[in-house]
Amino acid sequence: MVAKKALYPHPKNPVILASGIMGTTGASLTRMAYNGAGAVITKSIGPVPKKGHPNPTMIELENGFLNAMGLPNPSYTEFVQEIENAKNNTSVPIIASVFAGDKEGFVKVAEELSSANPDGFELNVSCPHAEGYGATIGCDSCLVEEITASVCDIIDVPVWVKLTPNVTNIVDIGKAAERGGADAVVAINTVKGMSIDINTGYPILGNRYGGLSGRAIRPIAVKCVYDLYASLDIPVVGVGGVSCWQDAVEMVMAGASAVQVGSAVSQSLDVFKSISSGIEDYLYTNGYSTIDEIVGFSHKMG
Repeated sequence: MVAKKALYPHPKNPVILASGIMGTTGASLTRMAYNGAGAVITKSIGPVPKKGHPNPTMIELENGFLNAMGLPNPSYTEFVQEIENAKNNTSVPIIASVFAGDKEGFVKVAEELSSANPDGFELNVSCPHAEGYGATIGCDSCLVEEITASVCDIIDVPVWVKLTPNVTNIVDIGKAAERGGADAVVAINTVKGMSIDINTGYPILGNRYGGLSGRAIRPIAVKCVYDLYASLDIPVVGVGGVSCWQDAVEMVMAGASAVQVGSAVSQSLDVFKSISSGIEDYLYTNGYSTIDEIVGFSHKMG
């Protein structure tokens, strides 16, 4: 296995742009970095161009969003330039999110995107609404281990594996990623959900069902992070419903070494600065030097 170098956001700014949100171009990635993200993750990129699902693909609910985009992307051949553009215009880590239907596909996409020198990779084995991809793979611990190992064998930068909560036991899948050589796991992707128009009886989304994100899923994400931290020896990156610094601190105390922000970007592009400065103030007020001192703090409470 190729030796890896460490990659995590600076401990004073562990707030990362989540995949799928403002990560479609080099310019948008640069913009998120300029607005305070400690690292940015691209939209998930696959082996072939995909148009995604028919509209409507996203609706806003009381406490979040329901989306079924269907992993639309131009494929790796068209995205290398976007990563290079972002690398040339920002100093924060650029992490490439990739997906495919099998290990050969994951290896091909990661290998080709490596020419753009991303600072790391996030393996999307967790999208709940793209048939043949994402959670279809992420529910099978053997496949997760196999895919992770295959990518790690040919990549010399850190590899994160993004997990789905739509499984019986997320820890089993996390352990499979760890066995495969993952440098970290990311928890969680969206939760399966559906909404129906009561005037017509038709499902609102073009794909009928999709993935729920936003504040509504934060307690689910916190529990998954908590369980993974207790069982794995690799870091956990928390994501799901983080919209303020208090949410981020809660996720860190559950066991997250860093947090990703997605849906909350819709509130304000300043959300990254707001969360990171809030964490800094919290640490200073409570006598901590770095965020590492409170990672997994809740586990010490018995």
